[in-house]
Parts: sequence; C-alpha cells; structure tokens
Amino acid sequence: MGDSGVGARTRRATKTFVSASQSAAKASANVAGGATRTVHKITGASGAARTGLAHLIELTAGGSVGDGFVAVALAGTLFFSASVTQARGRVALALLITMAPFALVAPFIGPMLDRVQHGRRYLLIGTVFARGLLCWGMSGAVQHNDAVTLLPAAFGVLLLQKAYGVTRASVTPRLLPEEITLVTANSRVALASLIATTLGVPVAAGIDAIAGGHATGAAWVLRIGTVVYLLAMVPGFRIPDGVDEPVDEAAGSPAAPANGQVASESGESPKAAPGSQGGTGEGAASAKRKGWHLFPQPIGPIVTEAIKANITLRAYSGFMIFFLAFLLRTVHFGSISDKLALTEMIAAVAIGGFSGTAIGAALRSRSPQIVVYAMLTFSAIVTTLCAVFFGLWAAIIVSFSAAVGQTLVKLALDSIVQREVSTEVRSSTFAVSETLHQLSWVIGGLLGLLLSLTNSGITGLAVAAAGLTLSLGLLVTTRRNRILRIRRKDTAAV
Repeated sequence: MGDSGVGARTRRATKTFVSASQSAAKASANVAGGATRTVHKITGASGAARTGLAHLIELTAGGSVGDGFVAVALAGTLFFSASVTQARGRVALALLITMAPFALVAPFIGPMLDRVQHGRRYLLIGTVFARGLLCWGMSGAVQHNDAVTLLPAAFGVLLLQKAYGVTRASVTPRLLPEEITLVTANSRVALASLIATTLGVPVAAGIDAIAGGHATGAAWVLRIGTVVYLLAMVPGFRIPDGVDEPVDEAAGSPAAPANGQVASESGESPKAAPGSQGGTGEGAASAKRKGWHLFPQPIGPIVTEAIKANITLRAYSGFMIFFLAFLLRTVHFGSISDKLALTEMIAAVAIGGFSGTAIGAALRSRSPQIVVYAMLTFSAIVTTLCAVFFGLWAAIIVSFSAAVGQTLVKLALDSIVQREVSTEVRSSTFAVSETLHQLSWVIGGLLGLLLSLTNSGITGLAVAAAGLTLSLGLLVTTRRNRILRIRRKDTAAV
C-alpha cells in the first residue's frame, strides 16, 4: 500500500511537471511568436513586406548580431592585454589592417558581383553562411591559441562582411516599395544593423564573462555566434525571386525597381547611360575607355560630388574619434576622470550614429544631394564653434555631430549610387566607393593620432574645421562652375 501511494504521488508529480512544462513551452512560443510578429511588423512597414525589403532588413540585422559576437571575441582575444603605452602603435596597426580586405573588394569582388546578375539572393545568404563557418573555425583557433588559423579566418569574416554590404546595396533598389525613398530604405537597413549589433555585443560580452573570459569565453562566444549566423540565413530564403532575375539592359538602361522609384527620384529617364547625369554627356561604355580608371564607367558629377563629400566626412569622423580618444586620456577637465570622459565621448558617437540613421529613415526628401551639402555645412559650423569654446562638452558635441554627419552622408551617397549608376556596374562602383570610404577613415584616424601628440583640443578642432570648410568650398565652387557651363551651353544652343 505504501508503495502504491508513493507510485501514485510520483505519477501525479510527473503529470504536474509535464503539464507545467507544456504550459511554459506554450507561453514561450507565444512570447517568441509575438516578438517575431512585432519584428515583421516593424521591418515590413510602408510596403517593405510586400516587396521583400523586410526580409533583406532582417537578414542584415541577423548577420550584424553575428558580427557583434565576432567583434567581442576578437577584442577579448587580441587587445585585452594592451597597455596604455602600446595603445597608439596597436591602434595604428589595427587601422592599417582594416584596409587589407579592400585590396580584394575593389578590383575583384565588385567586378565579380557585377557579372553575377542571377543568384544575388544566394550570394547574400552564402556570405552569411561562410561567416558562420569561419566563426566556428575561429572558436577552435582561439581555444588552442592558434594565431595562424585565427587571423586569416578573421580577415575572411571582414572580407565577407564587405562583400555582403556591396551586394546588399546593389540589390536594394529592386526591392524598393513606392511608399519610401532610397535614403529611407538604406536608413532602415542601417538602423536595423545598428540595433542588432547594439543588442548582440552585450549578450556576447555576458557569455564571455559567464564562460570565464579569455580564450575559453571567446571560444564559446564564437560557437554561439556560429548558431546566430545560421539562424540569420532564414530570412534570406524569403527574399523574392525578382531580386535574382537578370535585368533587361537591352538599351543599356540601369535596373529600376518595378514601381519606377528610381526614375521618379532622379527626375531623369531610367534609360540614361551611366555617367550621363547632369548633362555631362559621358556615356561611353567601359570597354571603350583607355588606360586605368578607378571606376568601371564614368560616374558623372552627381555621384562624384557625393563621393567627395563622403570621403571628407568619413575622414573627419575618423580624425575626431582617435584624436579625442587619446586627447581625453592626457587632458583632464576638472575632477572628471579620463575614463568617464572617454565613456561620454563613445556614448556621443554611438548616439550620433543612431540619430543620423533615424533621421535618414524619417526623411521624405527625394534629393539626397541636399543632405550631402547640409551635413558638410553643419559639421563645419559645429567644429568651428567647438574649437573656439573647447572643453569636455565641446568634445562631446563635436563627436556627436561627426557621427551624425558621416552617417547621413553615407546614406545619401548609397541612394545616389543606386539611383544614378546602372546595374551592370553598380556593384563595382559600390566596391570602389567602400574602399575610398574606409581609406579616408583610416587616413583621418592616423592624422588624429598624430595631432593628439599636441595635447591641444583647439589645434585639432581648428585643423578639422579648416579641412571641412576647404572641402565644402571646393565642392560648391565646382558645382557652381558646372551649372554655369550648362547654362552657357543652353544659351548658345538657343
């Protein structure tokens, strides 16, 4: 009887446990389902779900979470033991290393992507999958302190990130809904990536701390990062087939989305040859061009102006980040410690990046050139004022403005390239643009490191303000002269 009573109680306890487990599972499923529906609702707003742009946004965000895991693992593995005296040298070396992938992106990856007019969806998914495989290989290399495997794998991840970015930017116009502009679409993708990375980094840092830190923690971060990459692939398979189909370029026309958004934004015929923007008349195919050229085809004055402005503000951003980071270590403002000042500056940069992306997502303007000139003017004025009234608050404000300016101009540049450059060379153009983007950031960062030796905030900001003003003046003068030439030609023709 005693045994029967024990058996009955055991069966009741088992049923209770199973019932509770089922209830918990259902509750978790409901929560997960609700979160998924919320994410889909946000990413699919303004027609993005109808065209498939929402799935591209989700794929980008998922890959960004994995990239955040890799960044945390590498930071803990390669740089945790750096002393203050070694900081400048290591940072300079790290800046130069970030340029290495672009030796392949511009001359090889971009042209290769241009030739692949079918299968873009699988290229996007493939870059995420390959990052996952490399992430798994890096976990073993970290565990066994195998730098020979770790560094090439890390280089491969960085290269695949850039290849994904070029491909994503190239296909975005084909998924553009009628309700939003290219600037807004690019901003949504960038904002999703920022949010995903911001969420992923602290989670990865927590996993690293729980696992014990150092090699063991980094290895577990990379293993879980592999799973993240694999899960991130799922939205990619839902991207519509239209993005994979070869574009009808019988008349040399650039690929426009089915809704004709590109033509409506530019105000020009979508059959205009690349490089013919603004009436320059440069429409020759790349095969007829002699000698070495940076871009595969003439890009025209509109794209050229946007690229020059982006180079200026990207170099300015790199300069501010590294100049102020080292300046705040050596120059103290009252009782505020250097660590607190540096933290405030980093927060200002992060908030500025979010703000710039959010502003871009909210913009309804179909003239991204206005954004380009507005941000150059804004950055020059703010930097000049902060140089005159330099202090901790000035350093924070200029860090914020640099992040906002370079983020918005990069979004405007992407939309201009997507609008003005034909599909057949768009990936190559993006690859060159990204290379110039990174090169200018590295040069700006190295100049910031050099000027930080002066320990003078006024000097550094004055140099930056002068550079911005000079660049703005040259761009405005060039644009004015071009407009005057066109008017004279029109007058002569009449």
